Amino acid sequence: MLQKNKDTQKYNNLLCASVFSVAKNNNMKKIIIKSTLLLSAIVGVFTNNVFAQENMHPTPPQTGSTTLANGVIHVGNGQIINGDIVFENGKIVYIGSPETLPAEYTKTVIDLKGKQVYPGLIATSTNLGLIEVSSVRSTFDYTELGDINTSIRALVAYNTDSKVINTLRCNGVVLAHIVPRGGIISGSSSVVQLDAWNWEDAAYKADNGIHFNMPALVNRPNQFGGGRRRQNAEQEDPVKAGLDRIENIRKFFREAKAYLANTNPSPVNLKFEAVKGLFNKTQTLFVHCDLVKEMMIAIDFAKEFGFKTVIVGGSDSWIIADILRENNMAVILSEPHSLPSTDDDDVDQPYKTGAALQRAGVLFTICMDAGDGYWQQRNLPFEAGTMAAYGLTKEEALSSVTLNAAKILGIDDKAGSLEKGKDANIVVCDGDILDMKSNLVTQVFIQGREINLDNKQKQLFERYKYKYGIK
Repeated sequence: MLQKNKDTQKYNNLLCASVFSVAKNNNMKKIIIKSTLLLSAIVGVFTNNVFAQENMHPTPPQTGSTTLANGVIHVGNGQIINGDIVFENGKIVYIGSPETLPAEYTKTVIDLKGKQVYPGLIATSTNLGLIEVSSVRSTFDYTELGDINTSIRALVAYNTDSKVINTLRCNGVVLAHIVPRGGIISGSSSVVQLDAWNWEDAAYKADNGIHFNMPALVNRPNQFGGGRRRQNAEQEDPVKAGLDRIENIRKFFREAKAYLANTNPSPVNLKFEAVKGLFNKTQTLFVHCDLVKEMMIAIDFAKEFGFKTVIVGGSDSWIIADILRENNMAVILSEPHSLPSTDDDDVDQPYKTGAALQRAGVLFTICMDAGDGYWQQRNLPFEAGTMAAYGLTKEEALSSVTLNAAKILGIDDKAGSLEKGKDANIVVCDGDILDMKSNLVTQVFIQGREINLDNKQKQLFERYKYKYGIK
């Protein structure tokens, strides 16, 4: 507070000095004094706002070791262990029975008294940190003009100061897969950890995939009738137009393949250079589509170019689950809390799709891929919980948003499950993390760092609870 008052006074003094330096006479000085007082008040408001920010900041790296004792540990691969988990310098070094716990790990011990321990949840295919307020255009930073934007990187636009991020952490989400939007090829996505000063610190796996928005291959009549849109619809077959656009993308990848076959191509083509990882399999092609015919085209792309391919959306994936398994195609399902794709589907089909893919042996996870998907990510555990009520076991549902997601994103070597050698991304919960009623997250660790679980919503709750005397 003292520093804030000093800074405010400093701004006031500078303002007065600069204003009085141009005063020529007493009358002018009187006018300027009144103006200065008004401006001083404005500056005071401004400086108060500047310094009255949340007292939250990223946690420094873990040093030494921490032991979480007497917990019910859900490993993330279907296994449950009653015992201890130890992490040192950000890595898990022991998990198992307390009887075999090495003596050097008994110094810093937190007794969980039977609380549930989970791997940190992973939010896939989200525009978290790329948009802050959906109704304010100036906060959008997730889309670019043009159809083919392979060189666009979502990572460099990621805003670590987003107020939305902290609302995910208190529900156990510690990693996010941030994805650009717009055009047919949107650009590259990255995986970030949710406790960082800037995008460089946040980067968990940079540029892990390229995103292809499949043009719709269905002729949807204009519901509202009339106008230029209807006239254009009569002149152009939308299905044919979609197929033409897909063919243009196929041509692009063929040209990119030929370009990348040269050792030192000249001139350098940034769009072709950006998809090099697809051809050497260090990147994944994420194809956003829902219908069977669209997914079959995605499979055809994978066969022709040898791409590692993942379906994003996939509401009809349960229909061709066997074909997806045969082609080693993973699926990122759009949120289960949604309506079915067609009138002929069961009304609860979105809830059951995860179980259908699980039975068929298809690797899958879930996402909030809607337009406002950035703030809905906090509901990720409850979406998985719904699938647990429609055919999945609780551990299978947990794996779908932890280890499965890590495998799909290419980070399962260091995240997704609680195993020795992996990052200590750990969530401690009083109840069932997948159950909205009993989910009460008490501690979250990202790479061994215990993070602050406060957020703007909690602060506002406390503010108005105080205002109205609610206890």
